[in-house]
Amino acid sequence: DASSNSSLPRPNNFTCLIIFVDSISRKLQDKSADFIMFKLSSHVYQLVATIGYRRHLLKQGGWIISLIMFLSLFEIAISQNQSSDPESTQVLQLHYQDGHVVVDNGILQLTLSNPEGFVTGIRYNGIENVLAYTGNEHDRGYWDLVWNFPGKKVKKSKGTLDRIEATKMEVITQSDEKIELSFSRTWNASSTTALPVNIDKRFVVLRNSSGFYSYAIFERLKGWPAVELDNIRLVFKLNQDKFHYMAISDERQGNMPVPEDRIPPRGKPLAYPEAVQLLDPIEPEFKGEVDDKYEYSMESKDIKVHGWISTNDSVGFWQITPSNEFRSAGPLKQFLGSHVGPTNLAVFHSTHYVGAELIMSFEEGEVWKKVFGPVFIYLNSFPKGVDPLLLWTQAKNQTKIEEEKWPYNFTASSDYPSSDQRGSVTGRLLVRDRYIRSEDIPANGSYVGLAAPGDVGSWQREYKGYQFWSKADEKGYFSINNVRTGRYNLYAFVPGFIGDYHNQTVFDISPGTNISLGDLVYEPPRDGVTLWEIGVPDRTAAEFYIPDPNPTFTNKLYLNRSDKYRQYGLWERYAELYPHEDMVYNVDVDDYSKNWFYMQVTRKQADGGYNGTTWQIKFQLDDKMKNFTGNFKLRIALATSNVAELQVRVNDVSKDPPLFTTGEIGKDNTIARHGIHGLYWVYSVNVPAPSLRNGNNTIYLTQPLAISPFQGLMYDYIRLECPDSISHLT
Repeated sequence: DASSNSSLPRPNNFTCLIIFVDSISRKLQDKSADFIMFKLSSHVYQLVATIGYRRHLLKQGGWIISLIMFLSLFEIAISQNQSSDPESTQVLQLHYQDGHVVVDNGILQLTLSNPEGFVTGIRYNGIENVLAYTGNEHDRGYWDLVWNFPGKKVKKSKGTLDRIEATKMEVITQSDEKIELSFSRTWNASSTTALPVNIDKRFVVLRNSSGFYSYAIFERLKGWPAVELDNIRLVFKLNQDKFHYMAISDERQGNMPVPEDRIPPRGKPLAYPEAVQLLDPIEPEFKGEVDDKYEYSMESKDIKVHGWISTNDSVGFWQITPSNEFRSAGPLKQFLGSHVGPTNLAVFHSTHYVGAELIMSFEEGEVWKKVFGPVFIYLNSFPKGVDPLLLWTQAKNQTKIEEEKWPYNFTASSDYPSSDQRGSVTGRLLVRDRYIRSEDIPANGSYVGLAAPGDVGSWQREYKGYQFWSKADEKGYFSINNVRTGRYNLYAFVPGFIGDYHNQTVFDISPGTNISLGDLVYEPPRDGVTLWEIGVPDRTAAEFYIPDPNPTFTNKLYLNRSDKYRQYGLWERYAELYPHEDMVYNVDVDDYSKNWFYMQVTRKQADGGYNGTTWQIKFQLDDKMKNFTGNFKLRIALATSNVAELQVRVNDVSKDPPLFTTGEIGKDNTIARHGIHGLYWVYSVNVPAPSLRNGNNTIYLTQPLAISPFQGLMYDYIRLECPDSISHLT
């Protein structure tokens, strides 16, 4: 909050000139000038964010504003070229110690176990080890995964946890500019209990870089046995005496509890182990709050930088992900990131918010190779007296630099292609809906992507290959760059329109390929004019009524916010708001943001059991009813489903069988994990005209499955369309 940061000096004409001359000369000599330049960048932030400060600078003269902006841009230019500064005296060194290998570039010292490849130490800015120093040193920084042989999963177990302990260390590259180390293991065909995947973990340290890179190459060869992978991660557990402040976005950041707060009697487990109420935390500010790692999950497209700050040391630890091409299931897939520990995660594959459909299954003999990463582990610091929370802003600046450098040109593996070994696809996406506009509509804000050939929407269940996504501009133009070689279909979804665009053409991308597709047209599902609609087609339930949490179970971070759906226990609020009867929604008078509960869940009974629920949508038809022929069309887009079924009936709640049923669908577990969407489902239901009446009508939406509080649905959007030939309805 720059407006409250009194430590930032107010410049006058003379100080700006002094800083300008002095900072440039110092920038080329020592790193302390970073601090001066960053403070000037902070003035620009205040210029944008604070009205009073803008007036202050205008009184000083408009040229000062230009000067500060120039200096800020200069700082960015210098930072971008730091690693290649020919005047630098830092030397990359590689040392071997007992059971360890150490890489030192003069800024940080990275220690890895040899040959296992566990990160056991990171020394930086006077801190001997920013990682956890208690317990097993192999429990500080590591790659891991969860796997099973098909049909052999142990009951009540997610599978076999594998810490990926390498058996061979190799120096791939050692020069004045970089050191790249490999820690690998090869599957032994004689083993009946080992994971049939070769894994090569890589770590890269560059000269003058305030961090290090890590990526991993997974490979299966022909003839190997079938296997299933549930989860693939890179984990860092930080020094809990140092790192207390977590930041995952501009709005989602703050001081965090410690692990001891979660253990009884200080903490009380709630409906599932991840959710704990803090009864007697070490820091009183957290008393009564609920801590749950799923409250901090993020969509893949938003996981660019997250991490922790040691406020006492003014040191930040960040994970920067310049591209999400290697993550599973597209830009909306939700993953865990940083959470109480202090823990910092790079999750490359998981089944969270999707379920069993995203278990990575390989048939016997199936060949596969995939590179996960690189990700950049970035450390930064400020001198004492500077607001340490500004480290977050600097981490975001570094993220932009890393994105501009992607794909990296310093990795040694031939399995990670550079930019000249990749291709691109450009085009323009338009939406054709003649019931909204007579001409085609630019798909402004649409997400357009390349993924493995499949069916409509199959990208949200795809995990073996790579995906490349771009956001279209206001005119619908898109450019998908740095695409790996391979075969792809083009997919898209457009805010404001239901369904998915799918181009069935198989695009073969080879090095240097530049494919221009011209204008593409998406025709969303539509059979007639809209009689009524509920919600906004944006693939989430965020626009509906989200209640305040029970005051007993809150996370203060999400109080009075639009994303308060992240609060614990909101599924219980439904029965409190509708204690005797289920929700009834009248399309003529009700407001979906106030009267449509955002999830249709089960209702808990006095005996501890649960009942299904039936919601009603009431609407009227006028006296032109006699003119109706054919079918009305009910469009239902679901934002998520967890072990649920949707039954649709019209004007007869007891009709059996119902007019339509989805059958049991989904294992997203979005409700328990404080999400607002999971897998996306679209259904079109024919409603025969004779089933509707002149006057009052009711559509019944029943979710009958009820053995858990976490079963249910979230709706994205519902629309009733009239038969195509009718346009004179009320």
